[in-house]
Amino acid sequence: MKSFTIMFVFAVCGVASAADYDRPPIEYGTAPTNDVITSLNEKIRKGNAELKHTDDHGYLKSLLKELDVPLSSQVLVFSRTSLQRSRIGPKTPRAIYFNDDVTVGFCQRGDVLEVVASDPNLGAVFYTLDQNPAKEVAFTRQTESCLLCHGSSSNQGFPGHLIRSVSPDRTGEPVFSRGTKRVDHSTPFADRWGGWYVTGTSGKQTHMGNSIVGGWPGQDDDAENTNVTDLKPYFTAANYPTTHSDIVALMVLEHQCEMQNRLIRANFQIRSALHEQRELNKAFREPATYRSEGITRRINHACESVVRYLLFCEEAKLTEPVAGTSGFAKEFAARGPFDSQKRSLREFDLKTRMFRYPLSYLVYSKLFDGLPIEAKTRIYSRLLEILTEKDQTKEFAHLTKEDRRAVMEILRETKGDLPVDWKR
Repeated sequence: MKSFTIMFVFAVCGVASAADYDRPPIEYGTAPTNDVITSLNEKIRKGNAELKHTDDHGYLKSLLKELDVPLSSQVLVFSRTSLQRSRIGPKTPRAIYFNDDVTVGFCQRGDVLEVVASDPNLGAVFYTLDQNPAKEVAFTRQTESCLLCHGSSSNQGFPGHLIRSVSPDRTGEPVFSRGTKRVDHSTPFADRWGGWYVTGTSGKQTHMGNSIVGGWPGQDDDAENTNVTDLKPYFTAANYPTTHSDIVALMVLEHQCEMQNRLIRANFQIRSALHEQRELNKAFREPATYRSEGITRRINHACESVVRYLLFCEEAKLTEPVAGTSGFAKEFAARGPFDSQKRSLREFDLKTRMFRYPLSYLVYSKLFDGLPIEAKTRIYSRLLEILTEKDQTKEFAHLTKEDRRAVMEILRETKGDLPVDWKR
């Protein structure tokens, strides 16, 4: 049985290294942050916000309220793969909460809350908040210490998220000899969520949620762990802010993490390429506007990875309807934005695919808006080619005429920075 685990990663890959991004133009470790935690820290410092501590969950509920993170986004993981791994197990899973811009991790009796915020320039920025009420309430940015613990070449050397399937035993320890699998929206349904608790229905589509190696005592069939709507038989769910680990929230989280990773990589790669071009132009006395074919190819390659994922290329098909148990789907869809026909990229399908309109809602995110203008120009150009059917290559064959038209119409009304040629 596989465990579905989320990790936040900064690692070495190929010729890149962590030190590369501590130098211009990224300066990851020293550049000032500009994310929701930066703003909240400043509000707390000035006395304009206050986090309230409770005996059962510390600052968790107050923090989620300040960050506008819904409790319905709660998902629960019991594999021991986090910073506070000693606190995690099948009886005491780690809770994850998220919205578009921030992810919060909570452990029962944990020393800290773990936070990852999206920064338009720095990508994923890591923080901890001490749960001790006797200490000053302040977020501590984690650079080397956190990133070294969670470093992995699997994320290509960039700060970001990693969702992976491993194999947990009855204590929650991953059994690495059974292999691992990276998970996103392209992963077959049957390979998802082992090591996570999952509440919701998926018909005959089985998954690995709610399972451990060797099975739970008195249980012979893993299929018993699919279509679970009540977690009471597994652990004391009442110890958490909600009793759900919603299947729809899990699907959204795994899509979101990989989308954010691709946006972060594109940002870093393109800014680095443009910086390199500027330095070369100075050295060889070329015009400031000169761009080599090699630099252009690097920009286009980074953007193409974003475009494919935005359009849900290779998304695993659903063969039966999926439904969650919390109010997550309704709350998520209500966030909009909506066009004049009340359509939104957040509207779910959950019958044959995740969303009704196949373009990621993260096109509205801080990470997307923070991309260099060269990146957004290229991405918008490619989207226009695909949505107007000028590009009919096989990888976009899943997009019907109706899909393309609807997505274009929604974007025209809800995305304010579209180039002029989109308005024609």
